[in-house]
Amino acid sequence: MYQFEEDSDIRRKKIRRHGSIEVICGSMFSGKTEELIRRVRRATIAQLKVELFKPSIDTRYSQTDIVSHSHESIPCTEVSHSMNVYLLGCDADVVGIDEVQFFDKGITDACVKLADEGVRVIVSGLDMDFKREPFGPMPDLCAVADSISKVHAVCLGCGRPAQYSHRLVADTQVVLLGETGEYMPLCRSCYLKMNKK
Repeated sequence: MYQFEEDSDIRRKKIRRHGSIEVICGSMFSGKTEELIRRVRRATIAQLKVELFKPSIDTRYSQTDIVSHSHESIPCTEVSHSMNVYLLGCDADVVGIDEVQFFDKGITDACVKLADEGVRVIVSGLDMDFKREPFGPMPDLCAVADSISKVHAVCLGCGRPAQYSHRLVADTQVVLLGETGEYMPLCRSCYLKMNKK
């Protein structure tokens, strides 16, 4: 009898777990991290086992927390390689990954593998860099995602919805961690005006 009850619990857990990949993307200051934190907190309320990760390159606010521009925060594990996300997250019900654009291309495979094993994977990151080009693994993640939420900032040029991260400093490297002193969100029209050659 005990063995049967134990087997039922295992079967119920396997049935309950339904893997998926959710992508939250947009420009700087669009609320991507806030949305990730909101979804993860709801999973925690549901008493699901949650693991959160961010790339070790992101040291702007904290090494031990995911922190939004509005200063909401939640504890996480800092990792340097996509394989660590899989190894540390495979026993979770929900895995959240912030600033996913900074991970190596293997992050897509790690997310797919987790989802295939029944984990709900929620990632947030920039879909485009400051030149409006696809950023890192984001195109691949969007291709394999079950759902994509594109969020918008407010254009600081005209007040319309903004989808681009305009760089305010002369640095041309693709990866440049920054804040309001380095970037501003712009709509298409304002971006084109500011970037006339």
